[in-house]
Amino acid sequence: MGSIRSRSGKLFFDFRYRGVRCREQTKLSDNPVNRKRATTILERIEAEILVGTFDYATYFPNSNSTERFRRIDAVQLASSSSIPSFRDFADTWFTENEPRWKHSYKITLRTSLDKHILPVFGEVQLDEIEKSAVLAFRANLARIPRKDGASGLSPSRINHVMVPLRSIMNEAAERYEFSSPFKNIKPLKVGRSDVDPFALEEVRQLIEHVRPDYKNYLIVRFFTGMRTGEVHGLKWKHVDFQHRQILVRESFVAGQQTTTKTDGSTREIQMSQPVLDALKQQSKVTCDIDYVFANKSGNPLSVHNVTKRIWYPLLKRLGIPLRRPYQTRHTAATLWLAAGENPEWIARQMGHSTTEMLFRIYSRYVPNLTRQDGSAFESLLKRTLNK
Repeated sequence: MGSIRSRSGKLFFDFRYRGVRCREQTKLSDNPVNRKRATTILERIEAEILVGTFDYATYFPNSNSTERFRRIDAVQLASSSSIPSFRDFADTWFTENEPRWKHSYKITLRTSLDKHILPVFGEVQLDEIEKSAVLAFRANLARIPRKDGASGLSPSRINHVMVPLRSIMNEAAERYEFSSPFKNIKPLKVGRSDVDPFALEEVRQLIEHVRPDYKNYLIVRFFTGMRTGEVHGLKWKHVDFQHRQILVRESFVAGQQTTTKTDGSTREIQMSQPVLDALKQQSKVTCDIDYVFANKSGNPLSVHNVTKRIWYPLLKRLGIPLRRPYQTRHTAATLWLAAGENPEWIARQMGHSTTEMLFRIYSRYVPNLTRQDGSAFESLLKRTLNK
């Protein structure tokens, strides 16, 4: 990091550019006002160096170093003129890979590129993006102000933003034969998923007090473990009353009907009696349209509208701690476990390929619901040893 120093009562800049220590004298006298002014200029210089837009001649046109760096630029331009800017290659990369991405994932990547990555690296030539710039970029993401007043994106969100940057740079490094700046840069450590299921009594209150036209919706969410997009994208043709099954085949995400999240998410969910009754009741309302749960126009429910107009107002009215609607899925898993259902069956209902995730995420909630806290083992010992 550069600094403002003084020589013979005059301030000078002391910073590093392209691995070279640069010291540029000014005519400014050493006083607080001039130091503040020089510090502002230095911060601008270092920001431009970071993103690769710094022009030595703009700031120091009469410096001997200006001509030196101009010659270096000319040599590099001649040797790497075929290497495009980050923005140009990012467009190529996006176009090439777009066919294999889901609509929602395209939106996520496009947002990361347009909002965070391109404003910083867009005009920089690919092989000029160094590891230090990538790390500085990631560090800056951790300082971005958030709407809730906190500072910095979460580690999980930062990792998601870095995904397209990493993919683009690694692909470019392979095509244009330069060293990727992502070498030995690992994703940030992310804490355990925020799982905060509802107690059965809370579930009862929510179902009892929700708007009547959303009662069936909540019952299905709480007692099937379906994801939001799966519930919103559920069609009547995938409700099998005869075999008491919900066939999860599609999902409605980011305003578009699409396939399920993963291959394992394509599954059959066994209906409990409350779910069966709720869907039969719902069929009296929406059986003449495609979607099980729909708005007045016959289209899938809006996640935003349900969350803001129904879900959070209901939680506030009942005095239940605020939680995302996705916690209904976690609630189903913990209730199944508490009831003693076979873990492999639960995993299939949730769309998990194995029981590993089931136990890793939910097992700590089971003792509070089933009293399986070691007392069962104590009872076994007493019955056996006291004979």
